[in-house]
Amino acid sequence: MCGRYALTLPHDAMAQVFSAAPANDLPIGPRWNICPTTQVPVVRGGNGGRALVSMRWGFLPTWYDTPTAGPLLINARAETIARKPAFRDACRSRRCLIPATGFYEWTKTAEGTRLPWYFHDPSGAPLVFAGIWQDWGPDRFATCAIVSCAAGPTMAEVHHREPVTLAPSDWALWLGEGEGKAAPLMRAAPPDRIVRYRVARAVNSSRAEGPELIDPLVDDGDK
Repeated sequence: MCGRYALTLPHDAMAQVFSAAPANDLPIGPRWNICPTTQVPVVRGGNGGRALVSMRWGFLPTWYDTPTAGPLLINARAETIARKPAFRDACRSRRCLIPATGFYEWTKTAEGTRLPWYFHDPSGAPLVFAGIWQDWGPDRFATCAIVSCAAGPTMAEVHHREPVTLAPSDWALWLGEGEGKAAPLMRAAPPDRIVRYRVARAVNSSRAEGPELIDPLVDDGDK
């Protein structure tokens, strides 16, 4: 699962990494505590090539009358994405890349205290989540969700789900630019792609921001 993440790459760097034309309305960054329902940078394909655009994180099916007419769909399960009415069309034809510097997940103490962990690529390269998108409403407001799968070894000790992360060699296939089926890409990351460490509980607040949120926790007295 993924319910919070960080993105510190500048827009021009993302445009270069993904060979994508940047839109003019990209959300201001960097961000160290991105929460659902906010606008996030997303890479999508098309006949004119790749574009780096802004989308609301929180997928809105076409039959929602309002953004709050149903559950908040920030993740789409890989195991059922091709069958769920909300996601199946997007899974076939509206796939996207959602870049991140890293993401957060939580464990709990016996007393119920939530302890945050930060997951990232050990090389410092961005993580790229497999995503799907959907235009919603008369203004065709773009929305997206992150595809999740059963957790791999790195993630399983913290949470039973993880976001599907894509290697650069898989980006074109996920976007529908290459030959082959994208379904095999919806799997847990190899052990060398993601590492984790504890961070301070300040990130537990959705209002918290700043680079200190991803600093490794040195003093465990913060528990």
